Amino acid sequence: MCEAEPHIRTSCAVLEDMKIVIAGATGSLGTEVVDAVRAAGHESVPISRDSAADLISGSGLVTALRGASAVIDASATSSTSAKRSIGFFTTVTRNLLAAEREAGVPHHVAISVIGAAKLNANYYAGKAAQEAILHATSGGWSLLRTTQFHEFVEQLVAHGKVGPFQAVPRMRSQPIAAAEVAAELVAIASGEPQGLTPELAGPQEERMGDLVRRYLAATARRRPVVELSIPGAWGRGMRDGSLLPKAGTRLGRQTFDEWLSARTS
Repeated sequence: MCEAEPHIRTSCAVLEDMKIVIAGATGSLGTEVVDAVRAAGHESVPISRDSAADLISGSGLVTALRGASAVIDASATSSTSAKRSIGFFTTVTRNLLAAEREAGVPHHVAISVIGAAKLNANYYAGKAAQEAILHATSGGWSLLRTTQFHEFVEQLVAHGKVGPFQAVPRMRSQPIAAAEVAAELVAIASGEPQGLTPELAGPQEERMGDLVRRYLAATARRRPVVELSIPGAWGRGMRDGSLLPKAGTRLGRQTFDEWLSARTS
C-alpha cells in the first residue's frame, strides 16, 4: 500500500501485508511510525525499552526481527554529548544490522538530520557516525535525512526552564511534522532499499526562539524566552544555517502554526 502524500513520496515498489519492525517505537517519531505502519495496512512490531528485545545489548533482537520485511530505526538519545551520542547510535545501528542479517531482514530504514554529517558535533556527531556505518554497508538500507520536527519545541520547553525564564538555543530551523516524516519512512520501507534517499524538510524557515514563544503562548505559559548562543561548532551550526535544507529540497506541507493549532485544540 502506498497512499501517503505524493509531494513527499519516493518511488516505491510496494509490498502488501508486510511485517515492519519499529525500533524506538515509543519516541516522538516512533509512535508516529507505528501509527503510519498500521495506517498503511501492515503489521507493526514495536521495539522499545519495555519490549523483550534490547537495542543496546542486542538481546532478543533476532527473535523480534524474524519474518520482518523491513526495520525502521526511529531510536534516539536525549544526550547532547558527542561521546554518548556516538556510542548510542553506533551501538544500535550495528546491533540492528547484525540481527537483520541473522534474521534475514532485507531492508533497514534509518533517519538522520540534514546537515548532521557536515556539522559532526555533539548530538549530530552520533548521527554522522550512524550515517558512516550505513555508507560502509553493502546494500540493504535506505537513509532519509530531514530537518528537526515541530515536536522538538516541546522537548526544548520541557528541559529549558531556568527559574522564571525559558532558555532556548539561538537556532535557525525549517521544522517538519513527525507524522509526515513517519509516512515517508513507511513508504520507503514498503519498497526496495534505495541507499540515500531525497531529503525532506519543513515548509518554511523559522527561528527557534519564535517557535518556543508561540508554543508557550498557545499553552498558556507566561515566561520570558531567552535565546542563548551555544559555543563551539554545535552552536555555530545552529546559527549559520548548516541545518537548513538546500534549494530544491522536497518540502512537507504542515506549517508549525498548523501543527500547533492541531496540538492545542
